[in-house]
Amino acid sequence: MPAENKIVAPGPNERSVRSEGKVMKVPQGWALLPPGDAALTRRVKADGPSWTVQEKKGRRMFSRGVWAPADRIEVLRAELEAERSTESYAKRRQADANRRDRKQAEYVEDFRGAVLAFLDFALNHFDVAERLADAVTKHATPVGSGTVARTQRIPVEKRAESAVIAWMRHGTTGYETMKIARIKGNRSSVRRMLAEQSRSLLEGYRAGSEVDPEQCPLQRALGGGTDCRGEEQEG
Repeated sequence: MPAENKIVAPGPNERSVRSEGKVMKVPQGWALLPPGDAALTRRVKADGPSWTVQEKKGRRMFSRGVWAPADRIEVLRAELEAERSTESYAKRRQADANRRDRKQAEYVEDFRGAVLAFLDFALNHFDVAERLADAVTKHATPVGSGTVARTQRIPVEKRAESAVIAWMRHGTTGYETMKIARIKGNRSSVRRMLAEQSRSLLEGYRAGSEVDPEQCPLQRALGGGTDCRGEEQEG
């Protein structure tokens, strides 16, 4: 019986894993706890030996569950379900939800302010700035959206800038319909070029230049209900 916790990769069949280049059989009597219940997963891993299965796809790591003794999983699951059925647990969950909602509302407000600060449009275009800030914020800030606005790796000012450029790439350029050759670095090069186009467009609004709403791709995107989707990264 294993005596330690391990991080492993999926094996060639459903009851095997890979660890340090070797294929290992899952111990007899162990079961796979699927991902999804973070509290139960934490308890299972803290209670004794287990194997956490992770699979890398592209640049992202995905959890495939935790192997552990089946009887231990069931005991801990029963204990957790008993706790979750109590009134005190329900109250605690509601308090946690309220706290998360307040934190999210504060972040949305801060992010929108950072977007407006980055746009820095002249007063005669402030209404456009507000509409663009609303559109970018609405798309980028929902929890679980996977956009650059949700990352903690960079300051909120940089998140706002990247989110605006990503939104504009999809809404004000031809990026959605471009046929980009599958050559390494090609897509990044195109995105950098489009980012410069977007920045040039924003400069006109910062300078207070006269803009024809019918001809401006930004105002057409804001007024036409275009699906201007942000992405995880700008580059």
